[in-house]
Amino acid sequence: MADVLIIIDMQIGVCCGPQPVANLTTVMSGIQQRIAKYRSQNKPIVFVQHHDADLVTGSTDWQIMPALPIEATDIVVHKTHANAFYQTDLQAQLTMLGCQSLEICGAQVEFCVDTTIKMAHGLGYQLKMVRGLTTTTANPMMSAQQTIDFYQDRIWNHRFLTLVTA
Repeated sequence: MADVLIIIDMQIGVCCGPQPVANLTTVMSGIQQRIAKYRSQNKPIVFVQHHDADLVTGSTDWQIMPALPIEATDIVVHKTHANAFYQTDLQAQLTMLGCQSLEICGAQVEFCVDTTIKMAHGLGYQLKMVRGLTTTTANPMMSAQQTIDFYQDRIWNHRFLTLVTA
């Protein structure tokens, strides 16, 4: 386990929008298991929540998926950029907690997850990810699963993070 679990953009409008994300049931179940494990070890959990013209603060689409309930001890970071560190207090929160390693999961692989992973790596954090706990939608070049596999195996693993099994 890492020092903290970071869950990126698992919001209703991201996961259940006009083009639903791939493997949602599996990803949700896996994230729920990771949350339970981190809570059982009293380790911090960070929910990152995006805000933009489509994900308006307070709207239903902006809400975190109901199956991932936020507890009072969890940290919530609101962002307006793909990078969860950009103009947020995420790094200050992690520094205050003394975190050196992060486990990352969430949506969407090629946007907010990728950008945050690369920034966190650049800031010197040790990164981990449980294989299969990121998701996205299809794009004109690749299916959602091809995108997930490409980033996990060809971009991130052994370059920016270590893929682990739950």
